[in-house]
Amino acid sequence: MANDASTVFDVVILGGGSGGYAAALRAAQLGLSVALVEKGELGGTCLHRGCIPTKALLHAAEIADETKEAAEFGVLATFQGIDINGVHKYKDDVIAGLYKGLQGLVASRKVTFIQGEGKLSSQTSVDVNGQRIEGRHIVLATGSVPRSIPGLEIDGNRVISSDHALKLDRIPKSAVILGGGVIGVEFASVWKSFGVEVTIVEALPHLVPLEDENSSKLLERAFRKRGIKFELKARFSGVEYTETGVRVSTENGKQIDADLLLVAIGRGPVSAGLGYEENGVAMDRGYVLVDEYMRTNVPTISAVGDLAPTLQLAHVGFAEGILVAERLAGLKPMPIDYDGVPRVTYSNPEVASVGISEAKAVELYGKEKVVTLKYNLAGNGKSKILKTAGEIKLVQVKDGAVVGVHMVGARMGEQVGEAQLIYNWEALPAEVAQLIHAHPTQSEALGEAHLALAGKPLHAHD
Repeated sequence: MANDASTVFDVVILGGGSGGYAAALRAAQLGLSVALVEKGELGGTCLHRGCIPTKALLHAAEIADETKEAAEFGVLATFQGIDINGVHKYKDDVIAGLYKGLQGLVASRKVTFIQGEGKLSSQTSVDVNGQRIEGRHIVLATGSVPRSIPGLEIDGNRVISSDHALKLDRIPKSAVILGGGVIGVEFASVWKSFGVEVTIVEALPHLVPLEDENSSKLLERAFRKRGIKFELKARFSGVEYTETGVRVSTENGKQIDADLLLVAIGRGPVSAGLGYEENGVAMDRGYVLVDEYMRTNVPTISAVGDLAPTLQLAHVGFAEGILVAERLAGLKPMPIDYDGVPRVTYSNPEVASVGISEAKAVELYGKEKVVTLKYNLAGNGKSKILKTAGEIKLVQVKDGAVVGVHMVGARMGEQVGEAQLIYNWEALPAEVAQLIHAHPTQSEALGEAHLALAGKPLHAHD
């Protein structure tokens, strides 16, 4: 079909990552003819170089920690070390299984999948493999790649990106991680569990700086306890090779020696040389500008996922792809409330949140209108069993809805689903307090926090 010049697809999608394939699957489900163009592997960054492989590493790290700490639970076990090849096999098997399933799913929906490097050739076509693929609408979904700092060259050996870190064939004795956001914090957590001496260098005042400050401080406290070092308010000034590794310098005069430097300062959009600007698509610093319905300034072109200046999360890509597909099929989807998107950092401990921070609430509503409550996981039976420390913090508009839920502790990512409902359904504390949570579970902590906020605390002090 793709080679037939007379064929015009309803939708041609450039990029087969989370946003692109979600748009393809939903559009095909709604009866549209779809061509999906991807230069690499279906599934994109999330499946092959992001969410899935990093979480597999994090689970391996969790097993390592549990083995080391087994005696605390009366279990006799010996930790003998990390077989990095075995870890990679486990990780790659997870990816392979999901990849095979996704390929089957795309084929079953009758999506025409075209593997090759595509380029926008007009406002209604994409060129790939010497062919021109025509579409009534084009969806740009070319994703992102790891960023670096001007002048900082990533060599893939001593100075690496997250892509390299996921395939690293050795466990370094020490590492400096440039960037204390989600990516940097997750790798710091993995490597510490694997026995690496880790130092994070972060220019801003806190780790995971986009989270509520209370969550950042709790994570910092936990990392100190784990022996993960970090330098805050420390701007990177340079790196030089030493005889055995690297020496990282900061503007405040500190120097840190390590085996390698992981550059984890975020991801930038993949858009250069793909014909976007040449065909009139409005851009800003490489991002494709979109409105609340993911429409660009060109009526026949939309953009989704990391290519757009929205939250760089796979589940956001899914949602944006679905939104575009439904809009093109004539439905009336609601715009995405990005504050209502759950966010999880899968470190040890996990940081999970939905809604807005206390600082943002004060900015929007005024200090006198904002009520907060903190519930310590020390009062939660299941958290005690798991030997995890942490806290749930609620942010409420006085006499109104809960507008922020911020959680730190083991497995908090699994609690964010209920937190998402609380925020997105604009629940009052008293309404959540009426719900009966199973005992003993960590989800009880959310219930207990709302009981306290409603003025009737049970396992919490007044």
